[in-house]
Amino acid sequence: MSRARKTTPGRILFIGSGPGDPALLTVRAHTVLTTTAVAFVDHDVATGVIELIGSALEPAAPDAPCAVDVRPAVGEPAEVAKALVAEAKTGHDVVRLVSGDPLSTDSVVAEALAVARTAVQFEFVPGLTAATAVPTYAGIAIGSGHTEVDVRGDVNWTAVAAAPGPLVLHATAGHLAETASALVEHGLASQTPVSITNNGTTCNQRTLDATLASLNEVGSALTGPLVLTVGKLVSNRGRLSWWETRALYSWKVLVPRTKDQAGEMSTKLRGHGAVPVEVPTIAVEPPRSPAQMERAVKGLVDGRYQWVVFTSTNAVRAVWEKFADFGLDARAFSGVKIACVGEATADKVRSFGIHPELLPSGDQSSEGLLADFPPYDDVFDPVDRVLLPRADIATETLAEGLRLRGWEIDDVTAYRTVRAAPPAAQTREMIKTGGFDAVCFTSSSTVRNLVGIAGKPHARTIVACIGPRTAETALEFGLRVDVQPDTADIPSLVEALAEHASRLRAEGALPPPRKKVRSRR
Repeated sequence: MSRARKTTPGRILFIGSGPGDPALLTVRAHTVLTTTAVAFVDHDVATGVIELIGSALEPAAPDAPCAVDVRPAVGEPAEVAKALVAEAKTGHDVVRLVSGDPLSTDSVVAEALAVARTAVQFEFVPGLTAATAVPTYAGIAIGSGHTEVDVRGDVNWTAVAAAPGPLVLHATAGHLAETASALVEHGLASQTPVSITNNGTTCNQRTLDATLASLNEVGSALTGPLVLTVGKLVSNRGRLSWWETRALYSWKVLVPRTKDQAGEMSTKLRGHGAVPVEVPTIAVEPPRSPAQMERAVKGLVDGRYQWVVFTSTNAVRAVWEKFADFGLDARAFSGVKIACVGEATADKVRSFGIHPELLPSGDQSSEGLLADFPPYDDVFDPVDRVLLPRADIATETLAEGLRLRGWEIDDVTAYRTVRAAPPAAQTREMIKTGGFDAVCFTSSSTVRNLVGIAGKPHARTIVACIGPRTAETALEFGLRVDVQPDTADIPSLVEALAEHASRLRAEGALPPPRKKVRSRR
């Protein structure tokens, strides 16, 4: 008689997502979220955190989407706990994702107690609470002693008003009038300072200063959950304000990059407080015929080339993918020198365990590389040929310059760049009407294609170009170039934009970041 094997239950992981900013997740929480396939999520968890769920999972097939199951956690605590246990008993781990800290919410505590009455294992991953993180992001030092109260429910106002230290209150705009009148009625002065923060710890955070007397008037138009900090210490907020005073705070910056290339720039922009909006303007596709690349790879193996010159990360990726097709690895570059245009391209080469011999010492462009590239020497150079894998629309500047230095060039189409589909109508309208504060162009093709699929950015939009060639193309299309870094790479471009914004603000051409007027939108 055969017996069916019992499935070993998975675990239930209660994870605190913090107050909103995905960067505030613990390392443990980030690891679990990116590798989980099933999650029950509260409605107030930030979108940026939800997008991490299952992001590190590999699809079952190359073109298949990952099977990630994200469900809303609805119902009474006992019902949610029952659903968690049932899913865990199918044999895999289950995530219960909540905002803030999992054990700081009564309903989640009730869920955990219900799970604890079963045989299923569980685990807690703490998260920052809004009561501590949001005042910190607003520049308010609440000190070692404060009182946290959710005024959206029943409140003992006598005890709250008598509490020592500052008050940190969770509310909505509809609770402001009652909160102010109750605190004044129970002994607090009407001129007690109050800060009101919504969208805390995100790049849409907004903090307003008020008093109990003006609380409802100042904050009544704000939407969503609010964090109020009440006490004299709020008066010192201006000295410690750091999040909302960053150079690009709340700026909407258009990033016309392919989706897989936009990550670095978007991360850098968020570091300066901007809200990047990624709009792919080009798509990268393989060459129409693989014959050229196949001959080039065979030539590398056969020792046909003295140099390989990479001008983009896409070229590096295309060559490496062709290596994979032939079962090759970094050893195929043995005896070959590598030159790169730009640090990003060099970093991509280094990620495969190879260190480039040559980068431009000056301008990070084809011209900068030519200025440093050695001429062919028939005594010291055993081979006179250079492999130049590039896009199908690349200019001839680099190839011609290398020929003038005595080299034979195999100019190979490694990939094709094609125009992407137009963005959504709302995005096109923002581009044309000045809804974006800035746009960052990283190549001539991003300029041409953005104008082609969405039209020219409005004259009030600040235009930042990564290098001279990109700037020339922008000028050709009638754009005003406001920012061009000395070094043609992504970090320098973003830093130059931030410095430009700070300079304009110092000159009085822009309002302070945290008081920025958005009525023109």
